[in-house]
Amino acid sequence: MNLPAGRQAQSYNHRTMKKVFLLTGCWLLVTGSFSFGQTVTQRLQKAFQQFESDSQLKYAISSLYVIDAKTGGVVFDKNSRVGLAGASTQKIITATTAFELLGKGYTYKTVFGIYKKEQDAFLYIKPSGDPTFGSWRWNFTRPEMILQNIRKAFSENGISGLNKITLDDKKFDPKVIPDGWIWQDLANYYGAGSSSTNWRENQFDILLRSGKNIGDPVEIVELKPIIKGYELKSRVTSAGKGTGDNAYVYFPLGDENGVITGTIPVNENRFTIAAAFPSSKQVFLQEMYDSLKNLFDPRQAMNLKPEVRDDQNSFLVTEHTPVIYTHYSPSLDSIIYWFLKKSINLYGEALIKTIAYEKKGYGSTDSGIAIVRKFWKDNGLDEHELNIYDGSGLSPLNRLTTHAQVQILQYARSKDWFPYFYDALPEYNGMKMKSGTISDVKGYCGYHKAKDGKEYIFSFLVNNYNGKTSGIVNKMFKVLDELK
Repeated sequence: MNLPAGRQAQSYNHRTMKKVFLLTGCWLLVTGSFSFGQTVTQRLQKAFQQFESDSQLKYAISSLYVIDAKTGGVVFDKNSRVGLAGASTQKIITATTAFELLGKGYTYKTVFGIYKKEQDAFLYIKPSGDPTFGSWRWNFTRPEMILQNIRKAFSENGISGLNKITLDDKKFDPKVIPDGWIWQDLANYYGAGSSSTNWRENQFDILLRSGKNIGDPVEIVELKPIIKGYELKSRVTSAGKGTGDNAYVYFPLGDENGVITGTIPVNENRFTIAAAFPSSKQVFLQEMYDSLKNLFDPRQAMNLKPEVRDDQNSFLVTEHTPVIYTHYSPSLDSIIYWFLKKSINLYGEALIKTIAYEKKGYGSTDSGIAIVRKFWKDNGLDEHELNIYDGSGLSPLNRLTTHAQVQILQYARSKDWFPYFYDALPEYNGMKMKSGTISDVKGYCGYHKAKDGKEYIFSFLVNNYNGKTSGIVNKMFKVLDELK
C-alpha cells in the first residue's frame, strides 16, 4: 500500500525511534549489569585509587586490608605488610591479649593492712596497678566510696592514728611513662602514666577564666581535686569565640611547678581542661588522710611520704599483717568496655603492666610488650609486625601492620569472650570499629556485616596526610562504604 509522503516520513521516524530506544535500553541493561555486577574487591580497588589520588594523600602512605570474616579469604590488600603508626587502633591488640592471658573475669585488688607495735600503728598498702581505683565510671570505684570504706575499716578496728605508710610497690616498675611519649602529651589527661597506685584515672580538672578580648591573659580559678604542694602557672591567652580547647599543661624538668600554655575562647568563666597528676600516689595519700584525720588522736603523727617495702623492717611482713580492707576492681570485661569505648590510654598502659605482673612477677611496660609480641608470634604472626612501645598507641614510635590487626580481630572472633570485645567497640559510620588519631595519623579497624549478609574484617591506616582530620575521615569512610 502506498502511503502519502507525510505518513511515510512519520512511519520511518517511528521505526527509527523504536530502534534507538531498543539500542539505548540494551546499552543501559549491559552497563547496569556491569555496574551492579562489580565485586566488592573491584569497588574497593576503584575507591582506594581515588582515595590515594586525593591531594590530602600527596605525601602520605596508606594501608587497607580486608578479609571475609567467615572464610578468611582476602578481599582487598594494599600495603598490608607495611608497618605504620596505628594510634589508638593499637588498643585492640592490648584488649584481645588481656582477654586471653588474664581472662574476662580478672579483677585487681588493693589491700590495706595495719600492723600495730606498742603505741605505733603502721598502714601497709599493697597496690595492684588497678587503673579503675577511684574512677568515676562505676559507683563502687568512685573516690568517695573507696574513702568511705577505708574510713569505716579504721573506725571498726579502733585505729586512732598512723605513724607510717608503706606502699609495697617493689614489684612494679617505677617508670610510669612508656618510652616514646612526647613532652606535649605527658601532663595532659590523655598522657597520664600508669603506676602501682592509680587514682581518679590519674587526672584532675583545671578551671580557667578567660578575658573579654582576644589576647587577654587567662587565670586559674580552681583545681579539682586540690593538689597540695603543687603550683600551676597560667600562660594561656584568650582566643576567638568558638576556638575551643587549645591549652596544654607541661611538667617542667626539675621543678614542682607546672605551666599551662595555649588558648581558650574569650568570655569563659569556668572553662575546664583536664590534666595528669604529677604523682597519683601522693594525691591518693593526701585525700585518704584528709578523710581520716578527724578519727585520729591529735598526738599521733602521720608520714604521707610513701616508701617501698623493705624486708628488713619486721613490721612489714605482709603474711602476718592483719588486713582491714580490700578493694576489688570491676571485672576485666567491664574495664575493657570503657578502655575501647572511650579510648582511655591509662587503661592500656595498666593492662600491659598487669600482663607482665601476672606472667613474670614484675609489672613493667617492656616486659608486658615482650609477652604480647611472643603471644601473637606463637599464634602465627611475625613478631616484627608488632613493633610496639606501649599499650595504648599514644607513642608515635609504634609501628604495626594492617595484616596483623586483621589477623588478631579474626582470632578474637572465635573466642568465648568475643561478645564482650565486640560490644566494647565504638560505632562509626555504621560500623563497629576502633578509631585511632595522633598527629597526621588516622586509623580504623573492626568488623562489618553488609546488606547482603557478607561479613568483613578490616584495618585501614593512613600516615602523614595533610590538611584537616575531618577531611581525611570522610574520605576514609567513603572507601569503607564499599563494604556496605
